Amino acid sequence: MGDVRVSLKSKLFGRQAESAAEQYLRGQGYRIRDRNVRSVYGELDLVVERAGVVVFVEVKARRTNAFGGAPYAVDRRKQMRMITLGAHYLAQHKLKNQSCRFDVLLCAGASADPSAIQHIENAFEVPGHELQW
Repeated sequence: MGDVRVSLKSKLFGRQAESAAEQYLRGQGYRIRDRNVRSVYGELDLVVERAGVVVFVEVKARRTNAFGGAPYAVDRRKQMRMITLGAHYLAQHKLKNQSCRFDVLLCAGASADPSAIQHIENAFEVPGHELQW
């Protein structure tokens, strides 16, 4: 029963972090295109747009920085999955020659507070590809 409570608490904290991230991004002038986009490849937390650039956002909720914070929040495997999800999203929405990038937002602390979000724009490079799809 304890595992179920921890899992539910984690999911709730994750949802709060995604809502805080959305609020933060809106405040930064981004337009929210989609939230929790699911496909056979996984899930994109947020898809936003600003100044003609589509941004695929991974939201990480951490109660502490014990695991190294935002720079370590998205490992190589997760990056490759995000790239696949991004390409799939662009194809599904028939977005050709679209500038895009991948950002990571880290919500750290006991509460998901938009003012405490760490935003890493262009968090990783896309190997062998241009960011022009």
